[in-house]
Amino acid sequence: MDFILLVLNSFTLLLDPFNLTYVILGFVIGTVFAAIPGLTATLAMALLLPVTYALNVETALMASASIYMAGMTGGSITAITINIPGAPSSMMTALDGYPMQQQGKGARALGHAALGSMIGGAVGALLLIAVAPFVAEVSLLVKTTGKFSLLAFAIIVVVIAQRGHIAQAGLAACIGLMLATVGLDAMEPITRFTYGFSNLTAGIDLMPVIIGTFAIAEVLVQAVSSNDIRAATAAAGKVRISRREFLPPLSDIRKIGFGCYIKSCLIGYFVGTLPGAGGSMGSFLAYTEAVRTSSEPETFGKGNPKGIAASESANNAVCGGAMVPMLTFGIPGDPITAIMLGVLIINGIQPGPQLMTDQAALIAPMLATLLFSAAVLIPLTLYLLGPYFIRIVSVRKDVLYAVIALLAVVGSYVATYSTFQMFVALGMGILAFYLRRNGFPVITMLLGYILGPNLEEFLRRSLALSNGDPTTFFTNPDSLFFVLLTLVFIYFLVIRKPSRRAEAAPGL
Repeated sequence: MDFILLVLNSFTLLLDPFNLTYVILGFVIGTVFAAIPGLTATLAMALLLPVTYALNVETALMASASIYMAGMTGGSITAITINIPGAPSSMMTALDGYPMQQQGKGARALGHAALGSMIGGAVGALLLIAVAPFVAEVSLLVKTTGKFSLLAFAIIVVVIAQRGHIAQAGLAACIGLMLATVGLDAMEPITRFTYGFSNLTAGIDLMPVIIGTFAIAEVLVQAVSSNDIRAATAAAGKVRISRREFLPPLSDIRKIGFGCYIKSCLIGYFVGTLPGAGGSMGSFLAYTEAVRTSSEPETFGKGNPKGIAASESANNAVCGGAMVPMLTFGIPGDPITAIMLGVLIINGIQPGPQLMTDQAALIAPMLATLLFSAAVLIPLTLYLLGPYFIRIVSVRKDVLYAVIALLAVVGSYVATYSTFQMFVALGMGILAFYLRRNGFPVITMLLGYILGPNLEEFLRRSLALSNGDPTTFFTNPDSLFFVLLTLVFIYFLVIRKPSRRAEAAPGL
């Protein structure tokens, strides 16, 4: 209850013009990046990460939360208008959104997407605020061996979640773990794998890794892409620019039903708590559940607003769910929470069981902003700027990516004031580019890099406490729980692959 009151009191920080400006700017930038095919809110977060050095901790976290929520929402804009999802989480939205656009109901479809996003984001944020303190208390029961098994569980689940690319994902995770070993030893005051370079003594900085992996790699990917967006630009130009059209009629909302919104929110939230699941899985499961329980499943894929509502409610509820393991265990649930974890670490905040008690005052404003972004900024932004956001696809790509490349390089230097780390960012960008071109998921590499130091530390401490006996991971109840949980996930995701009942849904 104390934490909930602290979050409520944190809304007063939004009355500060300085904080509110960064929250609004973050939301607009996140929406723009998510709405441009090829860009993501993850890229926006990576580019703006160096800016956090010049802000106080509360403002930096509040801006990050608004970008996160905007990223989940903005992808629906181009998914509906031109059938190109701006974010992977909006793929299911396109199935019914684009047919509505073809029927001349594009603005209404965007309104349904905004309403679903608002409800999903708000419910996810409220569940996060209510549940996070209790999860933090439970996490205090996890000891050293259990922490190692938990981190190993997170990495393994993220790897096996990359269906069709499990081997590549595993190798990418190993690369991340290897990068994490460069520099000072986790337990002893000695250097490792520096090869005589003094610049590597402190290891590879988190900032260049993030900027290189997402920003620079994305520029290289787009540079070799042959996508022609002229047809997409023409399609976007046909959308009616009338703000009244963005308001979904009550008859549609009643037809969708309150139960659909809440069920989709819960699906998205609990999917978000799973490492590596992300908004795309949440929206997929919610969409297929909406089709399964519908009295007219044949209408899905042909412009049924219920499909949009289910998809957007779920993928925005994922925001709240994904922050639970990130805050309480230091395990990011998706790429953007991985960068948010970087914001915390850069500002000297170590996520973990003690975070909700020792530094609750720093976390509460971020959660308040998450709720504010969902309940206020989503509908307000769409109503005011929605008619213009859908024309973003007409932006010249050569100018856009040249600016992004410049910001990425300058940002990596400003963040560290090290020419060496700037070149590290360029090297990471080239590495991530080739990994992506060959089907290697870079998120597993980033997760391996972030979790690597703690994984090594807890492993070595556990073995030291047990005199080198590896059975300690099976004899301690907390560790055994996560070992068994890992085996359950391997069974259902690898051995017994999920049924494809969703294939009955049109367009899947």
